[in-house]
Amino acid sequence: MKTFNFLKTMILLSLILPISCQGKGKPENKQIRSAVVAGTFYPGEESTLIHQLETFFKPFNEEKTVDNTAAVIVPHAGYVFSGGVASSAFARINPDKTYDHIFLIGPSHYVAIKGASVNNEFGFYQTPLGKVKVDTEVCDKLIKDYPFFFCHHDAHNREHCLEIQLPFIQYHFKHETSIVPIIIGTQSVEIIRKIANALKPYFNEKNLFVISSDFSHYPTYEGAEKSDKKTGASIETLSPDNFIEALQQNSDAEISGLVTSACGQSAILTLLYLSSDAKNISVHHIMYRNSGDSEYGEKDRVVGYHSFLFTRNQSDTGKMKFSLSDNEKNELLKMARESINSKLKNKELPDSLTYNLTATLRMPCGAFVTLNENDRLRGCIGRFIVHQPLYEIVREMAVAAAFQDSRFPDVEEHEMKNINIEISVLSPLKKINSIDEFSLGKQGIYIKQGMRSGTFLPQVAKETGWTKEEFLGHCSRDKAGLSWDGWKEAELFTYEAIVFSESK
Repeated sequence: MKTFNFLKTMILLSLILPISCQGKGKPENKQIRSAVVAGTFYPGEESTLIHQLETFFKPFNEEKTVDNTAAVIVPHAGYVFSGGVASSAFARINPDKTYDHIFLIGPSHYVAIKGASVNNEFGFYQTPLGKVKVDTEVCDKLIKDYPFFFCHHDAHNREHCLEIQLPFIQYHFKHETSIVPIIIGTQSVEIIRKIANALKPYFNEKNLFVISSDFSHYPTYEGAEKSDKKTGASIETLSPDNFIEALQQNSDAEISGLVTSACGQSAILTLLYLSSDAKNISVHHIMYRNSGDSEYGEKDRVVGYHSFLFTRNQSDTGKMKFSLSDNEKNELLKMARESINSKLKNKELPDSLTYNLTATLRMPCGAFVTLNENDRLRGCIGRFIVHQPLYEIVREMAVAAAFQDSRFPDVEEHEMKNINIEISVLSPLKKINSIDEFSLGKQGIYIKQGMRSGTFLPQVAKETGWTKEEFLGHCSRDKAGLSWDGWKEAELFTYEAIVFSESK
């Protein structure tokens, strides 16, 4: 049996075999699970809690919301450390959306269990904002139908990772819904895959999945950024194998103080199996911070926090669409040129406060910057798996295109008057299973096999006039370092680009 045997992901008190909760609280099942971390992880008084949530959600009030959210990955630390990151994901969900159920899935921090504990013991969860109903019928069915689902009282009674999410749900959504609380205690990939298969009938537009996980535990600030970047990037590929590989690479890197790359790795892996099988899911990285960014945190021992939004691509209606206004495009082009000019003059980059940085420009988003001199390529470098704001990526890639593209000598100051800057802002990666899903000229391609990878932007097809097979072959051979037909055995991802330049 394959297991995550390379990470210490849970605080284990003892190995306790499953104790069934069925029958407790029946037939009416009105038992209430009290809030056990109110007053510690988050405020225990209603008005104080509401005020804190208002503060967390306020920066995102102008963000576009989406109807077709399938899932979120959000942290579960104390609100003063991770509340802003959790709010960034919840705020993107349409608050008017009505879900049949919200599946809350997280790790067991206090007891070891050999599968997943589904809470059918309590009829309600209590928080300072009121009660949340548990759909015990769904819980009962999962326990009845699958041997790896059961109810372990201690897995829920003390656990904070699901409770932490409830005030966000109560505050944000306008309509009440029931929850299905699931605590995963196993690290067995085989069992996790079975858990995902069992939950597959519920992974649809009628339900929301909330995955509760913090990321790196206890490295330094710099170590957290390094390990969390790798873990987050693997999630953006929607590949369970890439996620497992990233966890292993972080473990092998022997980052000082790092105990785990994601305490909720089993819950995340469950979602990745569900999403990769669904074939119509896109993932959007929303925010990254670690506890060292909080006024209450230290820099020498931190915990990392990501937020992700998973959306369903069934139709254009309500789809999360990324767009840039003409003013935003002009601002990015201005930043790119001024960044290159500053480097040429050995000056620091202009202060970001001098630019009009909208919420869109602050979103984590990949981009390529292309330099053309008298209509001939002079440099092109980019990045599409990122955790930095779009404006930062554009500034960095502009400098890289001018001075770090190994195909060309460094740009010189006298050339700038003849250089046209083009920027390609990229959508999140979407994994495909057939080249029939790839639209030549509209989408770019990213080919990955093991440690080798390569990409072509969408506009390359128009510039070269290649067929789809030639496009893939050149990318496989010339960019990824594989054979001409290597793409046939590799993982394929598509993305779209918003392309604009100084001359257009």
